[in-house]
Amino acid sequence: MTSRVARGATLGVFALAMINVASIVSPRNGPLMAEYGWSMFFFLGCSILLFLIPIALASAELATGWPKAGGVYAWVREAFGERTGFLAIWCDWSENLTFFPTVLSFIAGSLAYAISPELASDNVFLVVVMLCVFWGATVLNFLRVDQSTTVATIGMVLGIFLPILLLAGLAIAWFVNGEGSRIPFSGDAVLPDLSSQNLLFLGGVLLAFAGMEQAGFHARQTANPRRDYPRAMLLASVIVVVATIASSLSLALVVPKHEISLLSGTMQAFHDMLDSLGIGELVKPVAILLVLGGVAHLLPWLLGPAKGLAVVARTGHLPPILGRTSKNEIPVQGLIVQGIGGTVFCLLFLFLPNANATYGALTAMTAQVIVIMYVLIFASVIRLRYTQPETERAYRIPGGRAGVWLVGGAGIFACSFAFVAGFFHPGDWASWDTAQRVTYYAILVGGFALLTMPPFVVRLLRREGWPASAEAEAG
Repeated sequence: MTSRVARGATLGVFALAMINVASIVSPRNGPLMAEYGWSMFFFLGCSILLFLIPIALASAELATGWPKAGGVYAWVREAFGERTGFLAIWCDWSENLTFFPTVLSFIAGSLAYAISPELASDNVFLVVVMLCVFWGATVLNFLRVDQSTTVATIGMVLGIFLPILLLAGLAIAWFVNGEGSRIPFSGDAVLPDLSSQNLLFLGGVLLAFAGMEQAGFHARQTANPRRDYPRAMLLASVIVVVATIASSLSLALVVPKHEISLLSGTMQAFHDMLDSLGIGELVKPVAILLVLGGVAHLLPWLLGPAKGLAVVARTGHLPPILGRTSKNEIPVQGLIVQGIGGTVFCLLFLFLPNANATYGALTAMTAQVIVIMYVLIFASVIRLRYTQPETERAYRIPGGRAGVWLVGGAGIFACSFAFVAGFFHPGDWASWDTAQRVTYYAILVGGFALLTMPPFVVRLLRREGWPASAEAEAG
């Protein structure tokens, strides 16, 4: 979620931290992490050291050194040129086409519990709800100039933070009530099972922290970036990790691993805990809260990427029609193109054997596309230390060139590992027939190609009639 901060405003440590917290924290991430049981702590530790901290530091240096319009596009263009910058911002936009269905499926799975829990495994119901919510939210963005800060805050509090706190509180009550843990603790349980079926979800673990670079865009708006930015990142990291553990561990302790649904696992846990405490009638209100939280989380992501596409179009890399906006500065054509692309990926829930497999494939595709952008960010922060060492940066990764190589290298390693892991098969692979297996990999490889090839195709088809706007050239 890209935050808007008034020009000239000074952000404190807490405000800067909350930009990242709002971008990352969601009950939707709980079921994915709960799959790992106690070993989630191992994976979280690796993700924090190899990705979360490196992307926070790298984006801070780039944002304070090159605070230009376009964000990632401007950073990568500065390091590697305009074409590579276009590839980076394209991946930042296109990964949302597979990200949207994962959020929408969470909304649909939660809504099922407000009607009939059995619907959570009905793919037709899921797709119908997903498309209705998706296009309804898209049309809503046609009519609104901006999202109300008050409404967004209420949505985050009621639909995201409140359910996470409630989930953790119910888990405590579950044990006080005498219920046992679904994941008995042992020293060996903390060490992960690195079989191929679990490696698929590593991309999802990395993706759970994607967005940590958002505060980097506002690093210059702090009184002392060198002091305040690291403190804000530390605070944001603690809040994000604690919230992730609270929701994920609560799920893992209550719902057996083999029964966790990646779409409706959060509601599974609420259903079981509320029933055990004799207050099962609260399941439907909680489901509605999660639906509202999911929609509140979705709305800004719908408009933000479409505006990013318009920025790219105004640089001359795409047809000018995609760069046009309405009188309310809404990129209507971009929203429609985005809606069509998102619809295609939503329909995948009708073609794979179960919703968990589809969710896993979409998560893998999202991670594989977005890590291209992140690799380019890490490579840019390294290269610019050599090509533009004298450029003033309000914040610098400490340790000189060795420090920037350590941070950038760790991030590139994590992204490369997540990319490869995305090609491993799901856990229930043995039950699939040959046609289903071929379909799965055709979707995975075909989807990746569809999301990443357009910049290279556009380069061949680009016309002289696609001029860059004066605003974009001034960027």
